[in-house]
Amino acid sequence: MDFKKCLVKKQISNQYVVIDLENNTEYDAIASGKLRYVRIDEKSSFNEAYGRRLKKDLQTIKISPKVGDRVMVNFSMDKVIIEEVTPRINDLVRPDVANVDQVLLVFSAIRPDFSFHLLDKFLVILNEQNLNITLVVSKIDLIEDNDLLKLKENLNYYKENLGMEIHYVNSKQKIGFDTLEDIFKDKITVLAGQTGVGKSTLLNALIPELNLKTQEISDALGRGKHTTRHSQLYDFNLGYICDTPGFSKIEISLTEKEDLKLYYKDFMDHAINCKFSSCNHVNEPSCEIKHQVEMGNIPKERYDNYLLFYEEIEKKKNKF
Repeated sequence: MDFKKCLVKKQISNQYVVIDLENNTEYDAIASGKLRYVRIDEKSSFNEAYGRRLKKDLQTIKISPKVGDRVMVNFSMDKVIIEEVTPRINDLVRPDVANVDQVLLVFSAIRPDFSFHLLDKFLVILNEQNLNITLVVSKIDLIEDNDLLKLKENLNYYKENLGMEIHYVNSKQKIGFDTLEDIFKDKITVLAGQTGVGKSTLLNALIPELNLKTQEISDALGRGKHTTRHSQLYDFNLGYICDTPGFSKIEISLTEKEDLKLYYKDFMDHAINCKFSSCNHVNEPSCEIKHQVEMGNIPKERYDNYLLFYEEIEKKKNKF
């Protein structure tokens, strides 16, 4: 058999487009039936998406190729067949893509309004995968100058305390793109964000020849319609950008509420001064995080979001 290592560039249902990593040739491919169920142990990278739900002994789980996967492909038959999915560096579910190097988290300044609750939730989910995150604030041409200034002031906390790179862009006029275009080389970059924030408009501005379909925000509903129907990698500046189906509801996959604090880097910097080393920053006395909130050093809204996520995880565990 003639096997080659390829990258999954596109997936629509059970049909795939793969790229030969040696010569960059593209092929239409299908997945072998034996990929449907694979036996793995607890150290397998395929366990990551399942967290604590897997027992420590061998398990049989369903593994299907997804965009971003490195796969072993069989060229010895009339069809190009994906025979094996190699171990993943990371594995996202929404957006459904693997082996991501960085995420461009796209939020609109307005229509829909910027949501710090949603931002904090995205950061927890993406930090679980140890991903580099760059925030792109779109539609700056639609917001009043004073409101944009206030938004920038509030986001400055994330820049200074989380080290987050932030870009403010007007995709239609390509304002703010001078530094944005240089971050894609040798990386798989995912555009992620709520429906209607302008991901497809941003991608059209970066790669005009794509001419992706976009949909304006509904004034009545305050949200946009889904315009991306499948995940796909696009070549750009010696790297790949992945556009993904939009979504308006995301869920934190953590099953233990005590783990939530691990994904708040700014909290961990202060937590060493909590009275109890096991402090969850909720009801415990002499909590340094609550003290920092009272002092105005941690935004109250960010802490309130933490409490909401903590309660959300607790309710989910009690439900099951």
